[in-house]
Amino acid sequence: MKSLSKPTLISLIFGYAFLYLPLIFTILFSFSDSEISGIWTHFSFRWFNAFFKDENLLAAMFTSIEVASIAATGAAILGTLAAAATTNTTKEKYVGYNLLKKMILLPIIMPEIIIGLSILMLFITAANIFGWPKERGILTIAVGHAVASVAYVHTTVLSRLNSLDKAMEETAINLGAKSIYIFFHIKVPLIWKSIMSGWILAFMLSFDDLVIASFLTGPGSSTLPITIFSNIKIGITPIINVFATIFIVITTTLVFIIYSRSKGQYQAISFFSRYNSSENDSH
Repeated sequence: MKSLSKPTLISLIFGYAFLYLPLIFTILFSFSDSEISGIWTHFSFRWFNAFFKDENLLAAMFTSIEVASIAATGAAILGTLAAAATTNTTKEKYVGYNLLKKMILLPIIMPEIIIGLSILMLFITAANIFGWPKERGILTIAVGHAVASVAYVHTTVLSRLNSLDKAMEETAINLGAKSIYIFFHIKVPLIWKSIMSGWILAFMLSFDDLVIASFLTGPGSSTLPITIFSNIKIGITPIINVFATIFIVITTTLVFIIYSRSKGQYQAISFFSRYNSSENDSH
């Protein structure tokens, strides 16, 4: 096995330190008894107890979880379908294919303030014409976050779809399988890891979004970022470190679960490749 050169190793160490040391210090200081965030005195669960007794913060956290779950699910469904419609395995491109492929990526480069304002104008117009939504709340925030996250799911799933062996689809078509059957019974089981990765990415983007949520929120639907941003005017307490620690642990656990359960996916791909090769050799 080829060893890394010294400059490359040093770059990797500094790169990973830059990425993960702030997370480690955030977790560390959440167990400090100090009144000031970022100063260590001695080990204590004081701020964990304070976090779970703060009703406003807990209510905002559960609101953010609800919004992020709805938004991530909607983005995962729409992003996966959009990726299937714009995958390179399609032999004949339909009218508007290139335009759709470019337009769906616009939310990635579009400023969030523009997205939030545009969706707000859409909801105001829809309320005046159709009477919905009557008021802004959890659903309107979730719709806005889903729109902003579809592009990220699309990019994640599309790269996985393009890496699939085209012989799988061609073989299924020759055996009489319909496009819908091929997608749900052959492609989806092979790309589920990418779908879940896109879901987690959309969940995280929605969970910590402040700008779009500020445009689309209403009475009684303040998300955690909005609540934290409002409390910053009073002062930052180590309770924020506790929230960050809990979120880091949950996210890391989800990533490891998805990674550990995705090993069978590659075994299935390997089996199909060997089966297809043996069929070709026999002919």
